Amino acid sequence: MPLSAERVTIEVCIDSVESAIAAIRGGADRLELCGNLGLGGGTTPSLGLFKAVREATPQGIPIMVMIRPRTGDFLYTDAELQVMREDIKAFKEAGADGVVFGILQRDGKIDIARTKMLAEKATPMQVCFHRAVDLSSQDILSAHLDVSSVPQVTRMLTSGQAPISTTPSALPSLRMLLRTASRMPSSAKVLVGSGINAQTVGPLLAELLPCGLREIHLSAGGWIPSEMEFRREGMGMGVGGEGEWSIWRTSEEKVRAVRELVDDAWSEFAEKEDGR
Repeated sequence: MPLSAERVTIEVCIDSVESAIAAIRGGADRLELCGNLGLGGGTTPSLGLFKAVREATPQGIPIMVMIRPRTGDFLYTDAELQVMREDIKAFKEAGADGVVFGILQRDGKIDIARTKMLAEKATPMQVCFHRAVDLSSQDILSAHLDVSSVPQVTRMLTSGQAPISTTPSALPSLRMLLRTASRMPSSAKVLVGSGINAQTVGPLLAELLPCGLREIHLSAGGWIPSEMEFRREGMGMGVGGEGEWSIWRTSEEKVRAVRELVDDAWSEFAEKEDGR
């Protein structure tokens, strides 16, 4: 199949029905469903939220569900792991397309044994090992190798072990990772995310499309003011800052802007490659 017949997959993380609809209208190919996205990177959503998003989502749009019982690090107790197992079972029975999780050992290495246990529980759903890999004590290639040693893992989300994937410090690691992964047919696919928006996606694509980049992840979200009229002075719910009286929402316009830039860059790249 010529490259021009394909396109780069855009995954958008969302935590509400409204955001799911906005992401799809903007051109998202896949959704990552979380709870509380604006607070610490997102946690496991409720089953009710999943069902509502599934109902509002056109058939053919995969929904990956975050399995993260709490905010904070990725060293989980046995009790937390049991919660994750039960959540995976519940979302599989409810019709999720896949789950997203990441587990590390005390020394910061990928916890292969526990990853395998959860991935087997998720079968036949897709499995994404998330950005816990960016907090690993391992270099990006050995971390990817460990993640890929679990055959049920479909993809790995990473920023190249840098805070933002679009910064110069991240690009060398991402180039190396994508090139290596493209030569390993059985490896987990590389999903690049963190800091991707209409201002940063162009340079990222220019650098990484030739290396095998085919999937990107973004939130395209932000805080919008609540419609609550009464706000008791000096009171809040402990969120603090902008989120205290605001709601996190995905912007359809932000997703669409990235979609258009990605499609244009891909068309140009694919035309050159197909013409060789």
